[in-house]
Amino acid sequence: MPDDRLTLQITDLIAEAKGVMVIELRAPSGDALPAFSPGAHVELHLSGGLVRQYSLCNDAQERDRYCLGVGLAPLSRGGSKQVHQSLRVGDTLQVSPPRNHFALQEDAPRLVFFAGGIGITPVWSMIQWCERHGRPWHLYYLVRSRQRAAFLEELRAFGDRVTLHADDEAGGLFDVAGAVERQPGDVHFYTCGPTPLMLAVEAAASRFPDEQVHFEWFTPKEPTRSGADTAFTIELAKSGKSFEVPAEKSILQVLEANGLRVDSSCREGTCASCEICVLEGIPDHRDSVLSAAERKSNEVMMICVSRSLSPSLVLDL
Repeated sequence: MPDDRLTLQITDLIAEAKGVMVIELRAPSGDALPAFSPGAHVELHLSGGLVRQYSLCNDAQERDRYCLGVGLAPLSRGGSKQVHQSLRVGDTLQVSPPRNHFALQEDAPRLVFFAGGIGITPVWSMIQWCERHGRPWHLYYLVRSRQRAAFLEELRAFGDRVTLHADDEAGGLFDVAGAVERQPGDVHFYTCGPTPLMLAVEAAASRFPDEQVHFEWFTPKEPTRSGADTAFTIELAKSGKSFEVPAEKSILQVLEANGLRVDSSCREGTCASCEICVLEGIPDHRDSVLSAAERKSNEVMMICVSRSLSPSLVLDL
C-alpha cells in the first residue's frame, strides 16, 4: 500500500437527496487530515479493487473530516452502487490524499457556478470558501427534480444568488447560453456536471479567455487530436530505460507491460492520478483535466490517454 494512503473511518452516512449519499470520513486517531482546497477530490479504494474519485463538498477550512457527495449512477460500474448499498458507519476505507485540478481562482473578481446534479459537490465547497472570504458569486443549479438536489436546504439561505432550475417543473432544459451571455467580461466560470451541460457552457463561454472558464468532467471529453496514433519512444530520466510506445497502446500500458508500477485510476484522462512531468518533447494532450494554459506549457501529461507529437518524450520517471 502506498505510504501516503490514508486509513479513514466512516463516521456518518447521510441520505442528502434522492440518489445522493454524503459520506463523512475522519481519522480513527482523531488527528488532523491533510489540507485541501475547494474543488479537490479524493480517491476511495473500495472492495473488489475498485478505485473511484469523489469531490470533497465540505468547507476547506475543516481539518477534522472529509465529506464526499456520491450520486447513485443509473449505470453504475460498481463504485456508486457499493457506496450506497454496502458501506456502513464504522467501516474503514483506504483513501488517497486530496488532489485538485479544479482549483478556485481566489483572486477572480466574480465567480459564476454551473452545477448539474451531483456536480454540486465541489461547487458547494467553493461557495463556502466564497462566503468566508466575501467574494461575489452566483450559482446556476440545474437538476431533474428538487428531490434530487443535494444541499438544497443550505443553499436556500443565499436567496437570489442561487438560480435553481428543475427540469420537471420548468418543462424543459435551462437556457445556459442566455445565462452566460448576461455575465460581465471579468467573470470566472466553474462548471461540473453531465457532459451536455459542460458542452453547453463551453460553447456559450467561447468569447471569454480560456483561463476564465473551468471544468471538471465526469466522463472523458472527446479529445481534439493534434496528431495521428503513431509509434514514439519514451525515455525515463531517472532509470535510464527507454521503450517504444506502439500506435495501439498507451504509455501507461507500455510501462505496466515492462513491470513498472505507476499510479493510475480512471484510465480515461479524467482523474489525474497518472500525471507525469515531461522533461523533453511535445505531448499530444488528450485528457479532460488540464487547462488550456497547462497544455501549452507541456510541463505535465496524463499517460493513460495522451501521446506524443515529437518522435520521443523524456519523462520524469
